[in-house]
Amino acid sequence: MTAPLVPRPSPFQHFGEWFEAARMTDPQPEAAALATVGADGQPSNRLVLVRQWDVRGFEVFTNLRSRKAQEIGEQPRVALTFHWKGAGPARGGRQVRIEGVAEPVSAAESDAYWAARPRGSRISAIASDQSEPIESREALLAKRDALEQRHAEGEDVPRPAHWGGYRIVPLRVEFWQHEDDRYHRRLLYIRSRAGAPWSTAILQP
Repeated sequence: MTAPLVPRPSPFQHFGEWFEAARMTDPQPEAAALATVGADGQPSNRLVLVRQWDVRGFEVFTNLRSRKAQEIGEQPRVALTFHWKGAGPARGGRQVRIEGVAEPVSAAESDAYWAARPRGSRISAIASDQSEPIESREALLAKRDALEQRHAEGEDVPRPAHWGGYRIVPLRVEFWQHEDDRYHRRLLYIRSRAGAPWSTAILQP
């Protein structure tokens, strides 16, 4: 068996160590499954890219008219799961399970991330009415082409008002590490609210 999971001062330090290790084995370690719940109680899940994170939480960016954004507006409690298949001393995989509350990031933070995106990604974010039906793939590409003509190469593509970010402020963070014979290691960090101190517990597999 591998060494035990030793609690750090905060789950953010622990996450940083695991994330850096995942970079060595995973081509896209920032990919995570984001689960939301609609007003009717129906959960939905999708993979997103968590491009930024710090001690405040984990940030995702999206069309604010999308299904995920609508559901966050109705019920801000969400869950986020990272899975790195080849990570960990046993190379059997690691998971980080995060539960918390999503809150909008500031307009300045959305602007800064938007400016860092490739031009093509900015064009596509404007062209697509995310989660809405469209008559054909060709119609979507026509919208893209029209935007390409409207914004000449080298010209700034401004962030639309309906695109921005959410910060997932964690209240529970579980670190899961594969072990043989299903004796997986699980370490939970939990707090009652944002800013409160963290407590830890070892969970049975």
